[in-house]
Amino acid sequence: MKRPIDLICSGLGLIVLSPVFGVLALWIKLDSSGPIFYRGVRVGRHGKAFRMFKFRSMVQNADKIGAASTPEDDPRVTRIGSFLRAYKLDELPQLLNVFKGEMSLVGPRPQVAWAVELYSPEQKRVLSVRPGITDYASLRFQDEGKILAGSSDPDKDYLEKIHPEKMRLSLEYVRKQSFWLDCEILARTLVAVVVGSRRRAPRINAESNVPTEIVPHHGN
Repeated sequence: MKRPIDLICSGLGLIVLSPVFGVLALWIKLDSSGPIFYRGVRVGRHGKAFRMFKFRSMVQNADKIGAASTPEDDPRVTRIGSFLRAYKLDELPQLLNVFKGEMSLVGPRPQVAWAVELYSPEQKRVLSVRPGITDYASLRFQDEGKILAGSSDPDKDYLEKIHPEKMRLSLEYVRKQSFWLDCEILARTLVAVVVGSRRRAPRINAESNVPTEIVPHHGN
């Protein structure tokens, strides 16, 4: 049932949001030189590589002149890029990936190949499902850039401070996934984006598929 829902919702989303896409595309073009979209290679379901779409929020060829991770104070981020990232608008083109069947609305975030190569056998279970636009880890680390701000080695700090918890949350999702859980995560994502919530991701009750209340995050 998940795939038909992804197909219908992403198709409707692409149609309804097409005016927004047009405005953002024009804004990006006027703001800096380079393509409108960033198409980064990510590892998807069963380890199959695909190109993930995002609105470009950084200078052209940013992936060749800096770390893969992006701190909040990263000079590669453009003026409009800061706005797009703040409201997660740069992720909207991934509706096309969902429509094509490469991603789902909800699922573990797709990673670059070098990060996947570091997965343990247990962590590779996240590759059994389609990656998603949002999940527990996205909610928990919606301010990931702030955690990495000022870092001299963002990729190293990402692996040490963020990656382990992201993987734990992704594995929890794989174990507990359900239609209602996806609805819960989508609703909380919408609230987090619109309200600007700075709260951690939902924890999962060991005896229920429904996450417990999001609790305040008091540390990295």
